[in-house]
Amino acid sequence: MERERTRKRPRLAWDIAPPQPSQSQRDVVVAGDEGLEKRHASPPKRNDDREGHYVFVLGENITPRYKILSKMGEGTFGQVLECWDRQTKEYVAVKVIRSTRKYRDAAMLEVDVLQQIAKNDRGNSRCVQMRNWFDYRNHICIVFEKLGPSLFDFLKRNKYCPFPVDLVREFGRQLLESVAYMHELHLIHTDLKPENILLVSSEYVKLPSCKKRVSSDETQFRCLPKSSAIKLIDFGSAAFDNQSHSSIVSTRHYRAPEIILGLGWSYPCDLWSIGCILIELCSGEALFQTHENLEHLAMMERVLGPLPEHMARRSSRGAEKYFRRSFRLNWPQGAVSRESIRAVKKLDHLKDIISRHVDTSRSSLTDLLHGLLRYDPSERLTAREALDHPFFRIPA
Repeated sequence: MERERTRKRPRLAWDIAPPQPSQSQRDVVVAGDEGLEKRHASPPKRNDDREGHYVFVLGENITPRYKILSKMGEGTFGQVLECWDRQTKEYVAVKVIRSTRKYRDAAMLEVDVLQQIAKNDRGNSRCVQMRNWFDYRNHICIVFEKLGPSLFDFLKRNKYCPFPVDLVREFGRQLLESVAYMHELHLIHTDLKPENILLVSSEYVKLPSCKKRVSSDETQFRCLPKSSAIKLIDFGSAAFDNQSHSSIVSTRHYRAPEIILGLGWSYPCDLWSIGCILIELCSGEALFQTHENLEHLAMMERVLGPLPEHMARRSSRGAEKYFRRSFRLNWPQGAVSRESIRAVKKLDHLKDIISRHVDTSRSSLTDLLHGLLRYDPSERLTAREALDHPFFRIPA
C-alpha cells in the first residue's frame, strides 16, 4: 500500500481548500465592523497550544486592522487565516507563524526574501505579493494578497485528470518567468511543486470529460480554470546563492539528482523541479513517487537513462552505497522490496510517458523536458534558456 500513500504528501496550509462562508455571512462580518470601533480591539490574551500555534476564534481580530474570517489551512510553520483588512477593504491571507524560535527565525528569513522580491519587482514577477508583516503576541504574521487554489488542489479536485497541454504551456511559461526573476536576484526557491503554485482566481468552468463511467454512459465532467494566471508562493525555504546551503532541500518528488548524491546544489535544482512539475500537470501524476533514495535514482534511470559516471564518482560518502564498484547503480540488488522493483519497472521512458498525454506531432514538450531533466546541473537549461524553447512559441 506504500505506492498509494505517496500521493498523500505533507500539505502546506496554502493548499487546503477552506470551507468558504457564504457571501451573506461575509457581508454580515464586514458590515458588522462599520462604526463599531470598540469591536476592533484585540481579543483576550490566551496561551498558545502545545506546539506554539496561535489560538483564535472566528470573528476576532489580529491587531485592530485584521478581522479573522476563516482558517485556510495549517502546516508545520503555523496557520494561514483568511482575514478582512479594514484599512484596504480587501480579503487577505495572513500567515501566522508558530511562536517557537526556530519558526520565528525562519519567518524573518522569508520576510527578507519577500522584501527583496518586492523591492526589485518590475511589475510582472509572478511571485505572491507580501502586503505587510508584524509581530503579534510573539507570532510573526505575514500578510499576503489572497489567491485561488494551488495547482495540486485543482488536480486533486479533478481526480488527477491532467491539464490540456496548451494550459500547461501557459503555466510553464509563467513559472519559468517567476524563477528567472528570482535567479536574477541571486535567489533559489528550492521547494517548487504544484502545491506552491497558486491560481490567481478561484473561478472555473465545467466541461465534459472524455472519460465515461464503466457502469454507465453518463458523461463525466472536469473543471478548468477560467484564467491561466498563476503566482509562486512559499519562500520559507528560499536561499541566496552566496549563503551556506543545507545538504537536503526540495520535496522528495521534485528533488534533483545532485542533491541526492550530495554534490551540492544551486539554481539548476529549481529547473529540475520545474521539469517534474510539467510532467505532473500533463499526466495528472507525480513522476517519481518514492520515499527512498536508491529507488528514486533507479526511477530516474528508468525514465531518463543511466546516471553519468562522473557524478557517481563524485557522490558523497553517504551516497556511495547506491553504486557498485563499477559506478553503476546498485539496482535491483539494493532494492528494499519486490514492490520497489515493480514500482520502478512500471515507469516508461520519458518520450513514452509524454506521448500518452500529448500529441507529439505538434509538441516539442519532450525536448524541453530533456533539457530541464539533464542529470548534470551544468548542462541543464537555465530558466531564460527554457523560455526561449520552441515549446513556448505560440502554436499555429
